[in-house]
Amino acid sequence: MRDLILGAVAYDAKVVPIWDGFLAHFRAHGVPFDYVLYSNYERQVAAHLRGDVDVAWNSPLAWLQAQHAAAAAGRRAQAVAMRDTDRDLTSVILVRADRGPATIADLRGRRIGVGAGDSPQATLIPLGELAEAGVEVVPVRHDVLVGKHGDHVGGERDAVKALLAGEVDAACVIDGNRLAFAREGLLAPGAVRVVHQTAPYDHCNMTVLDDGHPAIARFVEVLLAMSYDDPAVRPLLDLEGLTRWLPGRTSGYAALERAVTRDGSLAAWLTTIGPR
Repeated sequence: MRDLILGAVAYDAKVVPIWDGFLAHFRAHGVPFDYVLYSNYERQVAAHLRGDVDVAWNSPLAWLQAQHAAAAAGRRAQAVAMRDTDRDLTSVILVRADRGPATIADLRGRRIGVGAGDSPQATLIPLGELAEAGVEVVPVRHDVLVGKHGDHVGGERDAVKALLAGEVDAACVIDGNRLAFAREGLLAPGAVRVVHQTAPYDHCNMTVLDDGHPAIARFVEVLLAMSYDDPAVRPLLDLEGLTRWLPGRTSGYAALERAVTRDGSLAAWLTTIGPR
């Protein structure tokens, strides 16, 4: 049997030791496994559609791209697994505590700092909720590592810095990064407050197309069986930011799908997916 190939995006240097560790773990458990890294999600989605990889570790936006592109070709995409930390996340819109707007209605016409233009958590979802509430704003994008769909904190950190400097009136971040920025000292106690928190949404998933590789079922079985109590596995889970793998679900992508359908960006992205 040929190797089952996983595609992942190299958003950080830690990606290599993560997947080297997973490679050893899967092979030790009878899965003929290897991986390929991509510089951006659009390239990864295109490779998956061509059959260059058998499973893709996709961002929420990449999941929608793969799902819609597959459906257009009469194919089927499935989310087979996700981290426990990928479920029920929220983003927040921060304002300065000393002079920020009191409600999201007060954000109308204001400059709003967001992350990269393709970041679900720091751009697309919060701006989508503002649009649904009828609040038109002026987004100020911080396009750090476009193509990696916000899988880093650079754009969000720059948005918060712009807020603190008075260059924007609000900043959008995933709630976990708000807490991280406070721990690292970027956000002093009491410096900002939350003017809006989004509804919960889901993040990354393992995506397969059609019936997939014959080892997919065993791959998912081994993945879901990884235990945080196993000292050989725990460092890998810590690096990947989870305590256990869960079965995939797709109910948590509705807000993102509405946002990228509303602004037309999903259709635009889909036209770029092809042989590369």
